[in-house]
Amino acid sequence: MDKYPKLKAAAVQAAPVFLDREATVEKACGLIKQAGANGANVVVFPECFISGYPEWLRFYPFSHPICLRMGKELFKSAVEIPGPATDLLCRAAKEAKVYVVMGLNERRPGMIGTLYNSMLFIHRDGSILGKRQKLMPTQTERLVHGLGDGAGLRTFLTEYGPLGGLMCSENGNPLYRFALVCQGEVLHAANWPAFAIPGRSRETQEAMLIRMRNCAWEGQLFVVSAAGVVTQEMADMIEVSKEVRQKIDSWGAKSAILGPKGQYLAGPAEEGEMILYADLDLEQILEARLNTDYTGHYNRFDVVSLNLDQSPYAPVHLKTRPNVEGVKPSGPETPDDYDKRAC
Repeated sequence: MDKYPKLKAAAVQAAPVFLDREATVEKACGLIKQAGANGANVVVFPECFISGYPEWLRFYPFSHPICLRMGKELFKSAVEIPGPATDLLCRAAKEAKVYVVMGLNERRPGMIGTLYNSMLFIHRDGSILGKRQKLMPTQTERLVHGLGDGAGLRTFLTEYGPLGGLMCSENGNPLYRFALVCQGEVLHAANWPAFAIPGRSRETQEAMLIRMRNCAWEGQLFVVSAAGVVTQEMADMIEVSKEVRQKIDSWGAKSAILGPKGQYLAGPAEEGEMILYADLDLEQILEARLNTDYTGHYNRFDVVSLNLDQSPYAPVHLKTRPNVEGVKPSGPETPDDYDKRAC
């Protein structure tokens, strides 16, 4: 008789060391090891944790000098996959023996200009499972992040079952969610910013929880939802005025871990930095899907179906002659170059 695994999940609600890649990676490694020491098997971080969400665009137009300065600093503190930052994260995951889903600002190796809002999936053995880029940046994010592609809209195999993830409002997109569930997803990582928005913080955070409960219930899976935090030091760097600060009723909260019936297993968290933990029993998914399996007996794919294009997007397709010396042609790395990279 088959037995379904049990595991402990961790949702990290924390702030980055703003626009400081090395310090944020060091902080992330510490949190990974802390979660592992507390028995976690899967650890999920907020959106753009390394090394910060472009919060300044909530307060200034893109042409403002602060936005231009912050935009340059964000690019300079972005992460290349693979690279020194991912090597350290992989090493921490291996030491802690945990799977890690990290939100970060990604730049293409050796390229200057475009950033991507990305999720990095790390195996507990210290290798990179893969990455995905946000398909459609939300609102002001389009001013700093490029469009992702379908190559990362997939699940990654773990001994607990397929692991997938979406960012922010992607978690409310029924087609994206269905694409992952159809690939066997049982563990869903959701990362979010802090939503420190003048006059709308708590309203937006409550909307986040509605989407998370629906994501868990509709997908009949476990959801680990990690939201960011904005500190007063970050607000100082962005030069948020005293008057605007008074209009922000929350600087980041509402991380949660949910079960396949949409129930809270941990959280929703209040303000401040913390790690939420919850024990997950994957047999609960079987119980839910015996009733309504939307990827099987409770659907009609002859009537309604989904087309998914997982082709990677590339600005140029190179055709080169074989190199007799066996030297690899120069150019940006491809997914094959980092897949299963051991650290």
